[in-house]
Amino acid sequence: MSRLRTRPRPPLALALPALLAVAFLLLPLIGILSRTQWGELGTHLTSPGVVEALRLSLVVSLWALGLSLLLGVPLAWLLARVPFKGKALVRSLVLLPMVLPPTVGGVALLLGFGRRGLLGPWLEGTFGITLPFHTSGAVVAATFVAMPFLVISLEGALGGLKQSYEETAASLGAAPVRVFFTVTLPMVAPGLVAGAALTWARALGEFGATITFAGNLPGTTQTLPLQVYLLLQDKPEAATSVSLLLLAIAMGVLIALRGRWTGTPVAAKEAGAAAVAEEPSPSGPGPEGAAAGPAPDGKAARADGGDWALHAEVTGFNELTLDADPGTTIAVVGENGAGKTTLLRALLGLTPRAHALLRLGDTDVTALPPHRRQVAWVPQDGALFPHLTALANTAYGLRARGAGRAEARREAQAWLDRLGVGHLARRKPAQLSGGQAQRVALARALAARPRLLLLDEPLAALDQTTRAHVRHTLRTHLAGFGGVCLIVTHDPVEAVSLADRVLVLSDGRTLQDAAPAEVTRRPRSPWVARMLGRNAWPGTASADGMAVGPGGRLVVAEALPEGAAALAIIAPEAVAVHRERPGGSPRNVWPGTVREITAVGSRLRVLVGSAEVPDLVAEITPEAAAELGLADGAAVWTSVKATEVTLVRL
Repeated sequence: MSRLRTRPRPPLALALPALLAVAFLLLPLIGILSRTQWGELGTHLTSPGVVEALRLSLVVSLWALGLSLLLGVPLAWLLARVPFKGKALVRSLVLLPMVLPPTVGGVALLLGFGRRGLLGPWLEGTFGITLPFHTSGAVVAATFVAMPFLVISLEGALGGLKQSYEETAASLGAAPVRVFFTVTLPMVAPGLVAGAALTWARALGEFGATITFAGNLPGTTQTLPLQVYLLLQDKPEAATSVSLLLLAIAMGVLIALRGRWTGTPVAAKEAGAAAVAEEPSPSGPGPEGAAAGPAPDGKAARADGGDWALHAEVTGFNELTLDADPGTTIAVVGENGAGKTTLLRALLGLTPRAHALLRLGDTDVTALPPHRRQVAWVPQDGALFPHLTALANTAYGLRARGAGRAEARREAQAWLDRLGVGHLARRKPAQLSGGQAQRVALARALAARPRLLLLDEPLAALDQTTRAHVRHTLRTHLAGFGGVCLIVTHDPVEAVSLADRVLVLSDGRTLQDAAPAEVTRRPRSPWVARMLGRNAWPGTASADGMAVGPGGRLVVAEALPEGAAALAIIAPEAVAVHRERPGGSPRNVWPGTVREITAVGSRLRVLVGSAEVPDLVAEITPEAAAELGLADGAAVWTSVKATEVTLVRL
């Protein structure tokens, strides 16, 4: 059953002026339509003077469009992508022709390019080029007033395009010019088309600058708008007919654009596409399928056919040294702002915040640009190029590194097959589920034959089921990777199951770098301990334990030297919850109040607040909670045995 929507009625004080504005704009157009002699329209538009002026207008406007594309596209990219001093001034110069009276623009062109202008004598003396009162002068005048429409439209589209697409393309080995033509321009095509259409329409209708700079010479500079000006003096009926033609062209352009003045990057359109359900691979019952297993030789292909150790000395916001043997996977964890993504971007050479002296194997790549480092990057969203199929995405890095089309596609298909998405090779990213897209992104990175693989939270956007499938696939193929892999993650399961080492960052520095088992047992960061599901209390070591909170005391079995800064780690399952003060062996007993109860799998987590010690999380069964009658606000006692507490020296 549909519901009727009540539309708010606009206030009369606003609606009336708005209607008057519409009428003000519409009345002149109605005047042209009402005064057009429809019976003579064909005769007027096919007269020799009008036909010649129309031909010249098309020639001038198309040349102006070509010149605007040649100069305006790089200028728009510069304004959108490159920070430099004086950018505001350059943007003002771009906008100036749009607000400058056209005749003043013509005078400025005359003083700049005329025979007595700044550049005119040199052009005439060196190349024999005379712009004023020549068709080329009409082209220059039309370009001067029309090019800003292209620059503004394209700059807006470039500003809305995430740079991660271009950065990912560079990490796959594509040089900046290749990235521009194969990734940037295709993705901002709507903005480019909109700007080009507006530029052409404006050039077609240019009058003031043309008549001032190039004159009004029939067959040479007399374009259609100038023809209208002449016809108004002798044949006003014919002038109305020609005006109707120009009006129809302008309206046609605007209707075709439908208000898309700045264009829309391809990614923005596809971001709203409906999610695609995860499909099982035809080679197996689950999303992994048989094709997701290792290559026929029992392991995934080695990066560039070799083994590549990592040595990095990072300075700037991040201050750390990182060494890893070939085949090592390192999980990078830390709080927001700890410098995880900055570290990855420093290794890629993409950020001024940090600089990395980077050696991969025996090769020092510090001075190389990102596209020559052979460091592949998979950002959190995968950054699959939306205008390319899964196969073309995967082959992109191979093509950028010089492989032939057939060879690149053959190897790309093999990688897609290995990751269980070979049957999706012809689909575009908008037709893939989250898990499928992540596997294609991983295939693309591995197919580029990197020496270092960087994964920035590759599974964060996936649901739990898909995440488990993709994690299994990732673990399978990292086992055969010949380089070093860094994975930024907030998921303790990923850190423990995928990594050989866990690197804990805090304020850009290394807080802990150890095996997952060691980090799990003795985390040196409260944040990491909580990420792993542990209680973590910072404090100061005492003779038999640790002083915590404003006056609390924690007894432990193995104490640290007195006065040392320490972190007490308590597993939630080691915390017992009682309704009455317990007796017996526990040496750590505190009163508290239940603040929150949440379900974690088949168990419950109970957050207990206390005035004596920091908040404590206990993990119990639903049956135990029911037996104790636990609810928010209930008064309880918690106890922890001294042997269940681990002290870590900070």
